[in-house]
Amino acid sequence: MTTLRWAVRLLLAEGVGLAALTLLFVYLDLTSTASSAGGAVGVTAYLGLMAVLFIGIGIALHRRRRWARGPGIVCQMLQMPIGWTMLHNGQPYFGAALFVLGLAGAVLLFAPSTRIALGVH
Repeated sequence: MTTLRWAVRLLLAEGVGLAALTLLFVYLDLTSTASSAGGAVGVTAYLGLMAVLFIGIGIALHRRRRWARGPGIVCQMLQMPIGWTMLHNGQPYFGAALFVLGLAGAVLLFAPSTRIALGVH
């Protein structure tokens, strides 16, 4: 049960971080000149969608919805290649943090105690 609680906390924290980053990108979209306005809006929309997804999955897991474990694992594992790419392409601190958070989240969701807490056999 402890691993489930930590997975929920991690997903919610990541969702809140993504929401804050989305707000920053909305501000930048409105105040900066982008070389591609469509690209800028697309990235902002993607961040917003991911924030909603992480928060939604975190809430569903908090409510012990079994179906949320799979999407949670996918979200966490998708972070790892993004973090790895950032790590090796000029943003090592953000990349390392993103990779480690994704790995930690996946480990927490794969943990046997999380499966037991959700009633997954």
